[in-house]
Amino acid sequence: MTTGSAADFAFLIAESDAFDWSLPAALVVGGGIGFWVVWALTRHTRRGAHEQAAELIEVARREAAVAAEEMKQKAEAEIQEKRAEMNREFDRREIESDVRLREIRAHEESLALLDYQLEQRQERLNRENAAVKQARDAIRALSKSVRKRLEGVSQLDADEIRKQLREEVLLECGDELRALRRATLEKSEQELQNDARRILIASMQRIASKPNNDLTATIVQLPTEEMKGRIIGREGRNIKAFEAATGVTLLIDESPQMVLISSFDPVRREVARSALDALIKDGRIHPATIEEFVKRATDEIDLVTTQAGEDAVTKLNINGLHPEIIKMLGRLKYRFSYNQNVLDHSVETAFLASLIASEVGLDSNLAKRAGLLHDIGKGAPGELEGSHAVIGAEFIKRFGETPIVVNAVAAHHEEVKPETVYAGLVILADTISATRPGARAESMTSYIQRLGRLEKLAMSLDGVQQAFAIQAGREIRVVVSPQEVTDDRAREIAKELRARIEAELQYPSTIKITVIRESRFTETAT
Repeated sequence: MTTGSAADFAFLIAESDAFDWSLPAALVVGGGIGFWVVWALTRHTRRGAHEQAAELIEVARREAAVAAEEMKQKAEAEIQEKRAEMNREFDRREIESDVRLREIRAHEESLALLDYQLEQRQERLNRENAAVKQARDAIRALSKSVRKRLEGVSQLDADEIRKQLREEVLLECGDELRALRRATLEKSEQELQNDARRILIASMQRIASKPNNDLTATIVQLPTEEMKGRIIGREGRNIKAFEAATGVTLLIDESPQMVLISSFDPVRREVARSALDALIKDGRIHPATIEEFVKRATDEIDLVTTQAGEDAVTKLNINGLHPEIIKMLGRLKYRFSYNQNVLDHSVETAFLASLIASEVGLDSNLAKRAGLLHDIGKGAPGELEGSHAVIGAEFIKRFGETPIVVNAVAAHHEEVKPETVYAGLVILADTISATRPGARAESMTSYIQRLGRLEKLAMSLDGVQQAFAIQAGREIRVVVSPQEVTDDRAREIAKELRARIEAELQYPSTIKITVIRESRFTETAT
């Protein structure tokens, strides 16, 4: 029953007032109306309940779908995590398997190596057993032969026994000597050169040398120009007295406020310089004071030279040198060879000789001593005749030096034949010290000119084809024509060239002359 029907039914009841209804009929009508009202309300309530239930069901369905989706995602995440954990476990197991496999392979290799070593040891034992057996057999055979020889020896006298023993020893040692000689000759020259080069380089690298000294004329500065007149003196008596006392020459020219001291003896020149400086400071310049100051300067220079010699000996840690030798060494402080200080050169040569001797297993102290004294003859007075090597050797021999050191000093320019290996060490060390870069001051122009003059002098001789100056001008090699020059003539060319070099050229140290005469014959077989 709808709302419209209920309204119609109520209208009919209202209209029914015009009729005369009885009570039962009214109850029936009222009951019907109540029923229809209750029925309509019930239907309306049910319909609302159905709609609300549908809404609740839809909400529940949505919530269930969301919960299901969350559970699904959670389950998938757990599955992914389990899968990753299983993969990690699988990788770990795989790594462990690889490690185990490598360990097994290493054990297998070690076992194989042990097997190989056991086999080698077994083979070596077998060889040793065979050698022992062979030696035992040889001893038995030797015992039999010795027994037989003893039986024969018993019938010989002492001379015959010595003769037979000598012959056997010579026979056995001859084979060993030939083998030793062959082994020595088989050592290549290249190996010897490499060893020599290594030793020389190692020795030179350990030497820290200072550069050469610039040697110039000795100049004394004057406070005023009038001091020149006082030095000259009345009628030149002061300058004459000074030159007579010192043995030098004073050059006084127009150069402002300076005096030049000239002398071939550097010690005299140093004495003159010291005395002149003292005279200028004192101001009293006359013959009496000149002699006094020159004597004082001489004593001072003697003390300085002696101290210089002692410093050199102390620096090298050399003992047992005579005081006169030390004093002569100190005089080298004022001597120069091509602007190289001779005392510094001697100390450097001693160091080099000591280092080389240590490298080759010789007595380094003996080599050091010979190296220090090799140029001591340059400190001798100029009145002595002969080369500085011979003069120095005679000087140190007079004061008790050993024959080895004396020969090394005398032979360091090969004027005397070297008798020991220490002489060769001194020659080598002297050459290294003198020819190292910066040792001796010489301009490139003069150096090239000297080499050119040396080669030109050699080429001027008859029969010479080529000439080569090598080793910084310390050696010249001359190639002669074998068709024009005989062996005897080649020897004469070497002597003639030596005489001309000594007469016409100025050079440091020595120059070695080598004349080469060679013939070659070549044929080609076809």
